[in-house]
Amino acid sequence: MSSSASYIPASLPSPAAGLRAWARLGFASLGFVYLVLGVLATMAALGVRGSSTPNQQEVFETIQHLPLGQLLLWLVAAGLLGYVAWRFAQALLDTESRGAALSGLAVRGFYFFSGLLYGFLAYYAGKMAWYGRLPREEDTSRSVLQKLLHHPHGQGVLALIGLVVLSAGLVQLYRAWSGRFDTDVNGTPFSAAQCRLVYRMGQIGYSARAVVLGIMGYFCFLAAHHANVNEIRDTQGCFNALQALGSAALAAVAVGLVIYGAYLLVQARFPVLRGI
Repeated sequence: MSSSASYIPASLPSPAAGLRAWARLGFASLGFVYLVLGVLATMAALGVRGSSTPNQQEVFETIQHLPLGQLLLWLVAAGLLGYVAWRFAQALLDTESRGAALSGLAVRGFYFFSGLLYGFLAYYAGKMAWYGRLPREEDTSRSVLQKLLHHPHGQGVLALIGLVVLSAGLVQLYRAWSGRFDTDVNGTPFSAAQCRLVYRMGQIGYSARAVVLGIMGYFCFLAAHHANVNEIRDTQGCFNALQALGSAALAAVAVGLVIYGAYLLVQARFPVLRGI
């Protein structure tokens, strides 16, 4: 007779099933964050909240002030960690079968870099959920990049980060207009009209995200090139740059981010998670 300690019920979920569920929570959490961010930016474009564009802390504060906001903030932080885990699985376990060729390693490197970025976002969300607020000097990744510029070789590292983020924006734009993202959502339960709608949502959402990443990467590279921390732009800085072009430019990107958030919620409900 085997000991009870060695008995594992067949009904226990596998690690892969746990990662899939966690990744889906990650898509939902990220979608919720983009929805809030896009709505706040749209309000700024329309003058509803004055001319003040939203920053990272305001997004979390808005979530925190919703009904059951503290619980929602904890769920967002946990979900973002799930998104990070999924990105790291893509990068390190090669769940997408990209291989070890240069092109495959580049894509896997992007997955890893994306995981790091959203890891910082999860950290800030968790810290705000724990303490109830964030010190102003810690509320964005901009301060981290500013400190990096003063380190040895920091200028070169910052330039590399800027190029990576700018390249990520170009990749997002390519994905949007080439339709390469179309395999990320399981369209089996959808009608043809619903599939077209989800496709357009992804196309618009990825395009808006590409604009934000492009602006952020461009100014990050300029800051490194000129060794000037004041040229670094966080999300709020990107919105301010768009606002300088006119409220219509900001509104277009802001609404696109709302649509991207909705697209991620659809992906959370009907995901395609290859290799896990």
